[in-house]
Parts: sequence; structure tokens; C-alpha cells
Amino acid sequence: MRVLALALILMSSLSAQDWPQFRGNPALTGAPAASAPAAPKLLWTWENPDAILSSPAVVAGVVYFGTENGDLIAVDISTGKTKWKTKLGESIGESSPAVAEGRVFIGDLEGAVHAVSAADGRKLWSYTTSGEIKASPVVSGGKVIIGSYDGALYAIDAASGKLAWSFKTEGQVHSTAAIVDGVAYIAGCDGSLRGIRVADGKQTVEIRIGSYTAASPALAGGRAYVATYDNEILAIGLAEGKVLWRYEHPVRKFPFVSSAAVTPTLMVVGGRDRMIHALDRNTGKPAWQFSTRARVEGSPLVAGGRVYIGGGDGRFYVLDVKSGKKLWEYEAGAPISASPALSRDRIVVATQDGRLLCFGP
Repeated sequence: MRVLALALILMSSLSAQDWPQFRGNPALTGAPAASAPAAPKLLWTWENPDAILSSPAVVAGVVYFGTENGDLIAVDISTGKTKWKTKLGESIGESSPAVAEGRVFIGDLEGAVHAVSAADGRKLWSYTTSGEIKASPVVSGGKVIIGSYDGALYAIDAASGKLAWSFKTEGQVHSTAAIVDGVAYIAGCDGSLRGIRVADGKQTVEIRIGSYTAASPALAGGRAYVATYDNEILAIGLAEGKVLWRYEHPVRKFPFVSSAAVTPTLMVVGGRDRMIHALDRNTGKPAWQFSTRARVEGSPLVAGGRVYIGGGDGRFYVLDVKSGKKLWEYEAGAPISASPALSRDRIVVATQDGRLLCFGP
């Protein structure tokens, strides 16, 4: 547990300045120990004609994201000006960049994983799987860990692009791997939460949850929190090897594809039921719910006592994390399914009509 606590402290410290991957850190908690604007204002807008489903990463003042026409783009977070653009494939969907050791990694819908130079977008290597990639890469132990719709989880050497190992599951791997203590946890389309050792690709645990899962697990306090297509939110004990609690709304039965944000007391997640749900982490009992005007597929960011999340109704919301009360909203004018990223008191989020929005104090 001391190792886990130290890992979380280190990840929180990193996320205080940078947001190097989907959900901000390898545990996918979406809740950095960082300041965030209480009443944001729009600082700049970057525009292109192609949809953006990819959630941004931010490192050293540069925002990285993919577009539907297959471009990987780097934008200066201070000015909103393009630094470089690299064509990688026919289309990039929900896969979001991971940035490590001067490289940017991302997957595309043709099934390829790419590495480019963070400095100038120069292509370094590509590795091709047998199915489309919607999961986001996570870098751990010198390896790029990513799932494919061919049913496998891959570990690719980050420097060379050579395959280190692959692990075959019994279904498509949509979920991004959450990594703690050298183990990658995926909740996939085969109804299991699996733990795969990063060092050698050996499975350390399989916990049956019985549900198709597109959302990625968030790891905190020895538990995995994940929402499912069977309209449930689960807390899974990793040491116990079982589901500790399940939550389902008593009336509104809709799937979840949003990944949870986890605070010391709550887990917060968006739903296709048009609601944002906050549950007690220990018991699964509802703390609050907030209703939007359309389904919520993006994942929330929690920072500074506030929840930041976009919705299918084209609005970007700021809510009080304790009460769920709306503090602020911005009318973006197009659905938002990507998740926001936070860096240096600025929040960036993408819209489905091809805009990247930057908010700050």
C-alpha cells in the first residue's frame, strides 16, 4: 500500500503541471491535485473542419490531440497557434495521445499505433494490429500499453516500436488500461476485469463482472471503479477479487461509456441517461445527480472542488463536487464527447464539430 500511495503522490505532482495522457495519469483517476479556474472564460479557439473525438494531452505548454481525418496536431496552450500537424492514418477516433520521453503515442481506426516526435511531429514508428483502435495508450516501464478491437492488449517498446508482448482477451478491447504497481487493468467487452503484468504480459487476476464495458477503469484505494453497458456502476476490490458494490439508477436505465473521476470520497461519472452521477466511493450510495439536456459520454475532470465536463447538449459544465450544484456553463454549440484536460490553470476540451476550446481564469 505504501508503494501505491507513493505512486499516486507522484502522479498527482506530475498532473499539477501536465496532463500527459487520457485521464491525466496511469491510474486514470481524472482528479489531479491542481488548481483550476472557478469561473472560466474562453481564452482562444482552434478550429478545423474535421470532428475531434480524441481527448487532449498537455505537456510543457503544448496540447496534443487527434482528428477524424487522421491528423495528430500540436497547439501552443498560451496562444492557440498550431505548432505542427502530422498525417498518420485515415482517421483517429477516441484514441487520445500519451506523451512520454519526447514522444507522442496514439492509435487510429485502421488499427495502427504511432509514435512521433513531440518537438516537431516527425514520424518515428508505427505498429499495426488486426483491428481498429479506440483505446488510448498508456506508457509504463518503457512500453506503450494499448488495446485493439482484435481482442488483444499490446505492449510495444516505446523506443523501437517492436512488440514486447500481446495478451488475447475474449472480446474487443475498447477500454484504456489503468496501471498501478506494474499491473495494467482493463475492463473489456468479454465481461471481465483483467490485470496484466506490464513486465511480461502475464495475467495476474481475472474478476468476472458480467457486463460489456466500454468505459475505462479508474484505480484508487485498492479498488477499480468502472461503469458498464448494463446501466451499472461498479466498485471492484482488487485484493478481494470481487465486485464490492453495484449501483443502478432505480428508474433511468441507460448505458454508461464515460470513465469515472475519483476523489477521496466520491466517484463521478457521466451517463447516457443525460445525467452526471456522484456516488459515495465506499458504499455506492448516490451523493448527488445533475441533469443535462442530452447524453453525457465524455469523462469528468475534478479539480479544486469542482467538476468539469462536457455533454451531448453542446454545453461545458462546472459543478460543485460536494453538492452537484451548477456553478457555470458555456454554450459550445456542438456536442462534446471528448474529456477535458487541465494544465497550468487552463482547461482544454474538444468539440465534435472540430474545435478545441481553451478556458482559463
